Amino acid sequence: MEFKDVMAQRHSVRAFSDRPVSDELLNDLLTTAASSPSWSNTQPYQIAVARGAVLEDLRETLPPMFDELVALARGSKLQQIKAKLTNDGVPDGDFRPVTHYPKDLQPRRNATGQKLYELLGIERGDKLGRHQQMRENFRFFGAPVALFVFVHEGLDVYSPLDAGIFLQSLMLAATDAGLGTCAQGALALWRSPLEKHFDIPGHYKLLCGLSLGYEAEETINTFSPGRAPLEELLIKAKPL
Repeated sequence: MEFKDVMAQRHSVRAFSDRPVSDELLNDLLTTAASSPSWSNTQPYQIAVARGAVLEDLRETLPPMFDELVALARGSKLQQIKAKLTNDGVPDGDFRPVTHYPKDLQPRRNATGQKLYELLGIERGDKLGRHQQMRENFRFFGAPVALFVFVHEGLDVYSPLDAGIFLQSLMLAATDAGLGTCAQGALALWRSPLEKHFDIPGHYKLLCGLSLGYEAEETINTFSPGRAPLEELLIKAKPL
C-alpha cells in the first residue's frame, strides 16, 4: 500500500480471527520493525513473543487476576491496605498504567470511551458490560500472537521513546501485510506471569503489550475514534 493508506488503515483491532500467523511472516514483521531509529542506535528494548501453549497459559492466567484486581478496587479500604501489605491481588508490573488522566487530556479519553461503548451498546451504568469488555484485553482479544515490550532502565525516557518508534513501525508493517494490531498498556500490569515463561533481564522493564493477528469481522473493529484537529497539536508562535 501507499504509506498514507497504511497510516489511514491502521487501527486498534479488538477482535481477532483464529487464523494463525506464520513464523516467516512474524519474523519478517519484527525484522522490519527492528530497522527503526533509536537513541545512538542502542535499540534499548527487548521483545517477548507469546504464541501457542505459552499464549494460552497467559490467556487463562491474566483474566482472573484482572477480576481480582477490580474486586479489590471496589472493596473496603481495609481490604486494600491488607492487599498492599501482602501483595495479594496487587499488580507487580514495572510501570503503573495511567489511571488518573491530566485535566486537559481527560476530554479526549472520555470521548473515545463513550464512542466505543455506544458502538457496542454498553450503557454508562453497565459496570458488568464494561468490565467484560476491559477483560478482553487480558485474553488478547483472541489474537494468535501477543508481544510484550521491555525497555532498558538505563536510558530514562528515551528507552520508552525508542520502543514507541519500534511499535509504530511494527503496527504499520503489520497493516501493510494485511494483519491487525492493538497496543495495550493494560498488559503492563503484571510481570510475574511472564517471568514464568521468559528469561527476562532484570534491568529491562515491562512497558506494554501488543496483540497481533488477522482481524475478525466484528462490529468493534469498525470503531474509529478520530483525531484532534492539527491546530490543537501545534504550539502557537509568539509574536515578534
